[in-house]
Amino acid sequence: MNTTAVGSDTLSLVDNRTGQSYAVPIQDEAIRAIDLRQVRVKEDDFGLLSYDPAFLNTASCKSAITYIDGDVGVLLYRGYPIEELAGEVHFLDIAYLLHHGELPTPAQSKEWAAAVARESVVPDGIVNLIKSFPQDAHPMAVLIAAVSALGAYYPESKHVRDKAQQLKDFTRLQGQMRTLAGLIFRHHTGRKVEQAPVTGDYDVDFLVGLFGDEPGYKPDPAIVRAIDVLFVLHADHEQNCSTNAVRAVGSAETDPYSTMAAGIAALYGPLHGGANEAVLQQLRLIGTKDKVPEYVAGVKSGDHKLMGFGHRVYKNYDPRARIIKGAAEEVFKVTGINPLLEVAVALEGVALADEYFIRRKLYPNVDFYSGLIYEALGLPAGMFTVLFAVARNAGWMSQYMELMADDEQKIARPRQIYIGPERRSHKS
Repeated sequence: MNTTAVGSDTLSLVDNRTGQSYAVPIQDEAIRAIDLRQVRVKEDDFGLLSYDPAFLNTASCKSAITYIDGDVGVLLYRGYPIEELAGEVHFLDIAYLLHHGELPTPAQSKEWAAAVARESVVPDGIVNLIKSFPQDAHPMAVLIAAVSALGAYYPESKHVRDKAQQLKDFTRLQGQMRTLAGLIFRHHTGRKVEQAPVTGDYDVDFLVGLFGDEPGYKPDPAIVRAIDVLFVLHADHEQNCSTNAVRAVGSAETDPYSTMAAGIAALYGPLHGGANEAVLQQLRLIGTKDKVPEYVAGVKSGDHKLMGFGHRVYKNYDPRARIIKGAAEEVFKVTGINPLLEVAVALEGVALADEYFIRRKLYPNVDFYSGLIYEALGLPAGMFTVLFAVARNAGWMSQYMELMADDEQKIARPRQIYIGPERRSHKS
């Protein structure tokens, strides 16, 4: 029998195959998977593995950036509730917070905004690269290529452990992601593909980069505010698929441009950042609010999927969804109401009152209303996830830099459970 002392901060395990008992330390409400390796039938056994497809109950890192309590619908950036930040603190200051751990002082905020503005210009080769794609190419595919190509212009970014270089890359990427979004949108919509002058106001410069076809263009303040709220809500979201991709690729000490391209590729997926496009397709399929009950019945029977509801982490109302719904109302005062809003409100009302969805904890998520805003702004569906990526770059780079400072992290290399054939020979 194993004689390890059992304390209140341990988990007692008994291997019924051998009768041996083990005391596994508990720290931060978790046990280390590597501690299971001591559970063996024989001394030369590999030991016990933990099997967790899709990481449903596996923590891959320790992070001080974002906290989520999905059961009650809580989202904190560095301890600050998202409800206190969205609409109150500018997005660039949120990006600063995610990296530095504290909100900037007014002087730091001004200096940070100026630095991002200075670094926002992309090389001419990147502009030409964007122009070289077919006009109907998906904007996310173009963004992946453009961000990856940026790394070729900044070979110094390969010094991934250099903190000053990390901050330089963070600043540059945050500025250039905004510029790339504008260039890609302009190419995709047949506008003149050129870089817009910057003022230092991140949200205004973003909108001018998209829609500034004439000198002196000024976006409506309500639209500027809505964009800032959307950026804040999308800035980070703990260890989601794209952030996990960033950390996995970054663990190989890959430069931040290639690593961010990996994050963008993950975000491109329809089950991740592309979900808001799927919501709009769903609302169009329903057509009118009187068809909502029929569609809901189809969801229950398995004929339809319910897009924009439910979340891997949230088992309550996604706190971001409440805020986005308010932002949508402000945008529609300027742009006019998107006719699909009536369908969305009706669908939300039915789902929130139906025991079928309540029992399954299917509440509206961040994607449910965001697509309606983007469409009201005149953005094609392919651009929705590009805007998501502009904001999420702040979280990805903060996670990347945290990873580089974590001495416990090694190159990501999960194990597998082999289920193929045993050793065999093709020779007769």
